[in-house]
Order: sequence, then structure tokens, then C-alpha cells
Amino acid sequence: MNATSGPNPVGALLLCRAEPPAVRPPARLLGEHLLLAPAGTGWSVLVPEGKPWLHGGEPVEQVVTGWATALAVSAATWPVVALWWDRDRAGLTLAAGFRRTVGYTWLADGTPVGEDEAMRTFAARLALDPVLDVQALEPLTGPDPEADAHSRLVGIVAVLARAGLALPTGLTPGDNADRLRSVALAQGAEQLERTGWRDAVRAELDVVEEGPLGLYVRGTRARVLAGAQLAAGVPLLLWGAGRRSGGWATAGALLVAHGALGLAYDRLRER
Repeated sequence: MNATSGPNPVGALLLCRAEPPAVRPPARLLGEHLLLAPAGTGWSVLVPEGKPWLHGGEPVEQVVTGWATALAVSAATWPVVALWWDRDRAGLTLAAGFRRTVGYTWLADGTPVGEDEAMRTFAARLALDPVLDVQALEPLTGPDPEADAHSRLVGIVAVLARAGLALPTGLTPGDNADRLRSVALAQGAEQLERTGWRDAVRAELDVVEEGPLGLYVRGTRARVLAGAQLAAGVPLLLWGAGRRSGGWATAGALLVAHGALGLAYDRLRER
């Protein structure tokens, strides 16, 4: 099945360059129904259980870009690659911390409509091999009458496999959302339940403290990071709310919440 066939050809996958324990807390904060599964060495995959793009009037690209941005800025230590597709197009979005997102798009017949520089930036931010992996990505940005949008996404997954990505068996970008959900559940994916901000952030800080960026959760560096999150989150939240964009509003809300909780972290941990 390709990205343009089937009764529900719209779908998405979120590829997180982190293990499930690190992905679980910020993913819960999205307030969406998601399935979480390991996806190779140092990777996890999030599969949307619902189809918010069918109800909110937003295109799938916009929804998942907001999710990816929210995850990346809340985690700050690992990037997120969102693969998405609908009847007319397919593409990828890379979110990494506070950097501007990078995206690339193909038409349903596989015609590339992105910029080559975007794909090179994609490779650099994921720390892919600057020679071998970039060479493997180049054919995906050129004309190919034998390649449709589905095969372009499969090609992206193949390149990321060189960096350790291994999607659960049967989980293929381009399939419809119902099949993706069924396959993920059959492979033992975890259903993420919504949780309170306090419990989720506490769990996430536990993960960060045990990692190399533990120094950034307390002290001067932590306060600077929290201030930056607030400064970026407030206008993003207002912009998303003004445009009725749930994805971007969620990203802004997460930034604001993380910034505020970061500033109050010492008090939170004393309780």
C-alpha cells in the first residue's frame, strides 16, 4: 500500500532518537493518544492512536510538526524525526532543541519539492555520516519515475537504519493510521496514558539527572535554560492559539510549563 492509497491514507510516525524511558514523560505531556515502542539502538517510535488531523481541520504535516517541536524542546537532548503523509504529499520534519525545524516534501508520485540544503542539514543535525549517509540521501532528492512518496519515506528509514533505527516488524511509513496502530499493538507497543504535569516532569527530570546533562536541571545553567524556554514558549503559545493550531499551541504550552517548572525545580524536589 502506498502513501496515496487505501480508505484512510493519512498517517504519521514520530521517530525519537532516545530510548523509551526518556521519551515516555514528554510524550505523555502532549495530551494525545500515542503508542510507544523501542525502535533500535537509541531510538523509539511514537504511533498516533487517534487522528487529530481529521477533527481539528489542520493538515497532518502541521499537527506532527507541532508534536515533534514540543518533544524536542521539552527534552532538549535528543532530536525527533516526524514522517507524515496524506493523499497528495509525504514528507519529513526534523526538530532538534530550539533550532528551527527542517523539512522536506515529496508529491504523491515521488516528485521532490524540497531543497537539497534541507536534506544536508537533516543529515548534519542527526550526526549522520557526512559522506556515506549524505550520498545515500541524495537520490531521494532527485527525479525518479520509479519512486513514489511511499518509497521515498522507506528510503529515509533505510538511511536512518545505518544510525541504529530499526522499526518494529510491519510498521511501515505510508500505511494508513489504523494499520499502523494495529501493527504497533501486535508488536507490544505501550499505550501512553495522560498524566499530570507534576508527575510527568518529575519523571523526566529523573531521566535527565542520570544523563550527561544533569548539571542543567539545577543552578545557574538550569535557570538560564528555563528562562529561554519561557521566552520562546509564551509567543509560540499565543501564536498557536491565535491561529487555532493545536500542534503549535501544544509546543508553546510545553515550553512554558517546562520553563516555569524548571525555575521552581528545587522547591519541587524538596517535597
